[in-house]
Order: sequence, then C-alpha cells, then structure tokens
Amino acid sequence: MRFTVWGAGAMALVVATGAFGAHGLKQHLSEAALNTWHTAALYHAFHGLGLLAIDRVIAGGGGRLARVAGWLMVAGLALFSGSLYALALTGIKGLGAITPIGGTAWIAAWICLALAARRVAGPADGVSTGA
Repeated sequence: MRFTVWGAGAMALVVATGAFGAHGLKQHLSEAALNTWHTAALYHAFHGLGLLAIDRVIAGGGGRLARVAGWLMVAGLALFSGSLYALALTGIKGLGAITPIGGTAWIAAWICLALAARRVAGPADGVSTGA
C-alpha cells in the first residue's frame, strides 16, 4: 500500500499545482514558463496514476521489480516534475539539466513495472513468451 499512498498524495498535489499554475501564476509567468509548468503537471499526473498501478502489481506478487519501479517513479516525480516546476518559477536554466534524469528514472520504472507485471501474469494469461 506504500505506493498507493505516494500515488494518492501525488494526485492531490497535482490538482493543487495545476490549479495554482492555471490561476495563481497566470499573471506572473511568461507563456513559456506556464507551458513548462503545464508539462510538469501533466507528467506528474501520469506518474501519480502509475504509482497506483504499482501497488496492484506488488499485491499480485510482482516482487522486487515492482518495488524498484515504485521508487523509480517517486524519484522521477521529484526530478522531472520538480525540476520543471522550479524552472518555471525561477527561470534558472540549469535546473533543466535535472529533468532528463527524472525522465530516465520514469522510463526505467515503466520497464521494471512491465517486467514485474509480466511475471505476475505469466504465459497462461496470453502473454507471449516468444516461443
């Protein structure tokens, strides 16, 4: 249930950050900065939902790979969305160098989750094993 808590928290936070960006920042940020904020919120939402899915795979027996996926997803939230939120607010371009690290964490998270889910599903669920 750990990642359900993280996911639900992430989703609550994305509603707040999305509303703040749409209403509180509109008069204070450039269009480019608002677009950066929107990108951060959009990916934040996708990966908050991903965290909810991870606990389902863990509950089904996804094991260590699913837990690794969860922590990579959390790291990606902080590094990708966090760096973009900070970039939008501060304009410090160097923060953009952190963003791809978060994106890479998310790619790895989704791969780990797919492998864990495949392990849970097994060949009896119609997943091709290539044989």
